[in-house]
Amino acid sequence: MFVDTSPAGQCIFCRLIAGEIPASVVFEDAQTIAFLDLGQLNPGHTLVAVKRHAATLLDLTPDEAAAAMRTAHRVAQAAQTAFAPAGLTLLQCNGEAGGQTVGHFHIHVVPRHADDGVGLLWPRKDPPREVLEAYAAQLRQALAA
Repeated sequence: MFVDTSPAGQCIFCRLIAGEIPASVVFEDAQTIAFLDLGQLNPGHTLVAVKRHAATLLDLTPDEAAAAMRTAHRVAQAAQTAFAPAGLTLLQCNGEAGGQTVGHFHIHVVPRHADDGVGLLWPRKDPPREVLEAYAAQLRQALAA
């Protein structure tokens, strides 16, 4: 499994954006770039990254987050047209514990097919309603702050 350990601003995506390393770019605008993942889970597997180095979603401005989703939406529509997959998965990971392997914000746009071997399942924990309500209260309080 590839893990980029480069320092911020020198990561593989920053170098790609600067044109220092090659990439199969499929779309680019002022804030984002979309390019094919070298690991290609399925044909058309594309990464959408913001151009400014931001390690995670939490480091983006609201405008950058919106721009990234607009580009992911556009790429997903193109992947549907070009490859006619049975489904699409958008995946965005934050931090090592969240599965992030390159410390530069990006969204995976993955065309999906039945039995393609890509797994995204996790064990359900099914907490009781009162626990869910406590979690919701914590989130509401954080949103109000």
